[in-house]
Amino acid sequence: CHVSMSLPSASQSRLKYVSLGVLVLQTTSLVLTMRYSRTLLGEGPRYLASSAVVSAELLKILTCLLLVFYDHSFSVRALNRVLNEEILNKPMETLKLAIPSGIYTLQNNLLYVALSNLDAATYQVTYQLKILTTALFSVSMLGKRLGLYQWLSLLILMTGIALVQWPTESLGGPSSKPLSAGSQLVGVIAVLIACFSSGFAGVYFEKILKETKQSVWVRNIQLGLFGLVFGLIGVFVYDGERVRESGVFQGYNSLTWTVVALQALGGLVIAAVIKYADNILKGFATSLSIILSTLISYFWLKDFDPTSVFFLGAMLVIAATFLYGYEGKRPAINHSKV
Repeated sequence: CHVSMSLPSASQSRLKYVSLGVLVLQTTSLVLTMRYSRTLLGEGPRYLASSAVVSAELLKILTCLLLVFYDHSFSVRALNRVLNEEILNKPMETLKLAIPSGIYTLQNNLLYVALSNLDAATYQVTYQLKILTTALFSVSMLGKRLGLYQWLSLLILMTGIALVQWPTESLGGPSSKPLSAGSQLVGVIAVLIACFSSGFAGVYFEKILKETKQSVWVRNIQLGLFGLVFGLIGVFVYDGERVRESGVFQGYNSLTWTVVALQALGGLVIAAVIKYADNILKGFATSLSIILSTLISYFWLKDFDPTSVFFLGAMLVIAATFLYGYEGKRPAINHSKV
């Protein structure tokens, strides 16, 4: 954080908007490619979601190692020293990250379940509930205080998400079948659990980042190592039978690798956003992703038929996202009065 403060304001705002742009692209493209890859009817077995999660963790670890290597001017000795000092010689510090890591692994698997059962736009808007869970965990675990605008934005958020989830059966008569393959309820439950796990793990990770002076990349390596272990357990518990039949990488194609790369990138983009951006920027990113996902889902995937209720809900979610970030700048005024 100190590095970003000492940068000239022009390059800092450039970094802000670069991290914003990348976050929008990453969020939108991950949702759409994941959805497309899970519902695409191709020949042969479909790829295993659990193995895709593991591949993403591996890719994330390798990328973080390269970033630490780059930070230390490509010195192998320095990289070796950092890894020994920070990871091997501080087992308790490293073990602390087993908790968020296990939760992230669960969450990544849940998101595949959700997207196999929901269209991209509904998923994207419902997943915004994580703002509420993050706020609640921030208040209880970090002792943050939220302003009136922020609590108001959380209520608007809840309303918006309720509208997005409004059942459309009544509009099309009893004969109308949902367009998505699979049960919508399963998808919604998966998203709700992911929202709670995301809120808790995110706040817990933030707490750890603030308590120590470690580099975000080293933290991501630690997270990734645990994620890899938990992910591999997941592969053998859920898909052991299928792995024995056709191998871990069955059904992989270029689209699958795109999903894996985007998921790995996601972890790193969020780390960059924690470093350079603020609530308002994350709000912009979220809102733009919702709009993009809805439009692309409608025009390209053709698996989503927006109703006026959906649009009202989506607008409320977007408004709430901005309102929540907007209040983030206010507390400074209150302190000057004290």
